[in-house]
Amino acid sequence: MARERQPSPQPSPQPSPRLSRRSLLGGAAAGAAGLTAVSAGAAPAATAAASRTVDVAIVGGGIAGLTAARDLVAGGRTVAVLEAWDRVGGRVVNLKLANGGYTEGGGEFVGPTQNRIKALADSLGVATFTTYNTGNNLLYKDGKRTPYDTGGLLGSVPPVDAAGLANAAIVQSELDGMAATVPVDAPWTAAKAAEWDKQTFESWLNAHAIVPSAKFLLDLACTSVFSAQPRELSLLYVLYYIAAAGDESNAGTLERLTDTAGGAQESRFVGGSQQVPIKLAATLGDRVVLSAPVRSIVRSGGGYVVTADGVTVTATRVVVALPPPLAARIDYDPLLPAARDQLTQRMPMGSIGKAIAVYDTPFWRADGLNGQAVSDSGVVRSTFDNSPPDGSYGALMGFIEADEMRAYDAAGEADVRAAVLADYANYFGDKAKSPTSFVLQRWDNEGFSRGGPVAYAPPGVLTEYGAALREPAGGIHWAGTETSTFWTGYMDGAVRSGERAAKEVLAALG
Repeated sequence: MARERQPSPQPSPQPSPRLSRRSLLGGAAAGAAGLTAVSAGAAPAATAAASRTVDVAIVGGGIAGLTAARDLVAGGRTVAVLEAWDRVGGRVVNLKLANGGYTEGGGEFVGPTQNRIKALADSLGVATFTTYNTGNNLLYKDGKRTPYDTGGLLGSVPPVDAAGLANAAIVQSELDGMAATVPVDAPWTAAKAAEWDKQTFESWLNAHAIVPSAKFLLDLACTSVFSAQPRELSLLYVLYYIAAAGDESNAGTLERLTDTAGGAQESRFVGGSQQVPIKLAATLGDRVVLSAPVRSIVRSGGGYVVTADGVTVTATRVVVALPPPLAARIDYDPLLPAARDQLTQRMPMGSIGKAIAVYDTPFWRADGLNGQAVSDSGVVRSTFDNSPPDGSYGALMGFIEADEMRAYDAAGEADVRAAVLADYANYFGDKAKSPTSFVLQRWDNEGFSRGGPVAYAPPGVLTEYGAALREPAGGIHWAGTETSTFWTGYMDGAVRSGERAAKEVLAALG
């Protein structure tokens, strides 16, 4: 992603329709004291006056770009991957803790139908473990703390009033039904695309989630999934995102987006999610160049000259594996097609941060809690137990999203910490006030991301400009999770996009 301030870490040598919530993200560099990002030692930094000539230049060393590189190399092509950060992984990063452990600062969860990221991890020897989900969830609403069992009839749905639950179930069923009519490869061609893309998700919810507690549940689901408010999102984009939460054999559902068990938050990677791009980069060796933000892509002769800090690459084809708004910050000559440029002007990043408080033990488990809370107030509205698999220490992870993140973008870390720990104390008791360490990752403030977990479409964007999302511009191809037809915004979508871009390039090169 892009940046105002450069990343700070130092490199070092993971019944009825139901409603709940989710968390995702993508990674970046650490922005907190006492913590460093884990980077791939096999990939060198750019050196002055370096130059390379390859078949394909790849801009971005996240999961999408690295996957494209893997497949292109397997197809017999030479590549150079140019990564702006001093590490690989993009919006996926492991952050080292003061106690010697780690936590995920970006994307960390995987779940059912996310088959491509699982296949990639398996091929690299990166295993998964189940997200801690034993015990009660917590609802904190109207200043009241309510533990609830997720094994009952309602599952993980927070226990609001009966009218709200009934209304929310109806709304979720309606959303799933509408999403089933949206083609994941071209949502702008849906029969009601024009009607749905004219309105915000908020306007549609106001007409359908008529019980206040149901509106609370749907608003919470929205901010948890997109890190954006319902007023910011096109209804068509939300329906497409739901449709994309599946695979070729399984229709997407809102429940799969929001749930832990059986949903997108079901599992985590042993060693942290960044183990996947680190090990993938290691297979590519010195084809990956770090600390090399790309400044320009210029057509020259029958190919392109890609200029980054410290290195210039001449290539026949280019894959840009960045979110659309960040890809737009590169200088292109000739200019990109107007539709592509208009698209990138209209797709902002969500606003998100992760706050992790570390404790000697996961003390909430002794109270019968699983560390998962949802709230109608505070800076953190959803939490997870981010402790290691063996529970050797405790870690509470909270998402700061949308309006709440924007309100704290300019705040000092001490102020954010105080607000977060006050929320954790409301949810888990006074012990939460005294962590042994605290780490904060604010994606909005990272120069190569400027937000997360995904670039989203406000009203009018998909129907007018959506076709430019994946359409190559001459010899420039587009990858990145935003371009995936399944699991957009997730690590699985990143893998799929890299695989698709590599196929396009291999076909073009013959």
